[in-house]
Amino acid sequence: MRLVIQRVSEASVTIEGNVKGKIGAGLLILLGIEEADTTDDIDWLAQKAVNMRIFPDAEGKMNLCVKEIQGSILLISQFTLHASTKKGNRPSFIKAARPEQAIPLYEAAIRKFSAELGMPLQTGEFGADMKVALINDGPVTITIDSRNRE
Repeated sequence: MRLVIQRVSEASVTIEGNVKGKIGAGLLILLGIEEADTTDDIDWLAQKAVNMRIFPDAEGKMNLCVKEIQGSILLISQFTLHASTKKGNRPSFIKAARPEQAIPLYEAAIRKFSAELGMPLQTGEFGADMKVALINDGPVTITIDSRNRE
C-alpha cells in the first residue's frame, strides 16, 4: 500500500462538477492499494500518517501532527500509485488491486484513518473521474510504502 501525503492549506475533490470533499489545513492523502495489501498495512499507514510531525510549531519547526493542529484529512484512492514503468512508455497497473479487493480495503482505510484522527474524513469516490485541487503548504510531500517500512 502506498501513500502520497501532502501538507495542504486547503484541498478539494470534485466529481462531475460537484464538490465531494473539501478541507482547510491538513493532509491530502492519495492511497494506492496493491493486490498483496491487507488491513495490517492500513493500520500501520494510518498510525504513521496521522501522527507524522510535519506541521510547524511556534518556532516554525516541523514538530506537530495533523491532530495537534486540529487539521483535517482528504483521502483519495489512486490506483496509479502502483504504476510499473519498467517496459516501454505506457505504464502497467498490474500490481494495483482489482475493485473487488480494493473497495473493501479503501473503506477500511477510511474508518481507520478517521479513528486515528478522531474525526470524520473527507474522501473522494472509488473509481470516479476526480478533479483534485490543492494548495501544497511548504511544499511538503512525503511518500510511504507499507512494503518498505524505513
